[in-house]
Amino acid sequence: MHVVLYQPEIPQNTGNIARTCAVTATDLHLIRPLGFSISDKYLRRAGLDYWHLLNLHDHKNFEEFMKKHSHSEIYFCTTKAKKLYHEVSYSKNSFLMFGPETRGIPEEILNKYSDRCIRIPMKEGTRSLNLSNSVAIVLYEALRQNGFENLT
Repeated sequence: MHVVLYQPEIPQNTGNIARTCAVTATDLHLIRPLGFSISDKYLRRAGLDYWHLLNLHDHKNFEEFMKKHSHSEIYFCTTKAKKLYHEVSYSKNSFLMFGPETRGIPEEILNKYSDRCIRIPMKEGTRSLNLSNSVAIVLYEALRQNGFENLT
């Protein structure tokens, strides 16, 4: 399983997501530019004792990421999707992409991959969940569908 953060902005969220990825044996992909340094003390504080367990991939930009993973099963998590996250059948090699905290994944990407867009249901009139909470919700559904393989 893979979690992809497109231009994340808040180091504490990325640190929490890194910790979630480490304890679930999920690869974490960061697409630059980032809103912080990977060595940022706040980022490391959120998951310091787990960094050695993390399989981290650093991508210069979205184009570089897609060049490497264009044939992969990628789901784009957005509040704008019609399909709910639990209505998808995830494989153990699925990629779950999440956008930056303040603006989400750009419209041009969502439009290009509209058939792969998913969302978490929320009360009407609310903006969104915290990024690290959203990642945990969708990731654990994908892991559940795959029998929590290699997790105890």
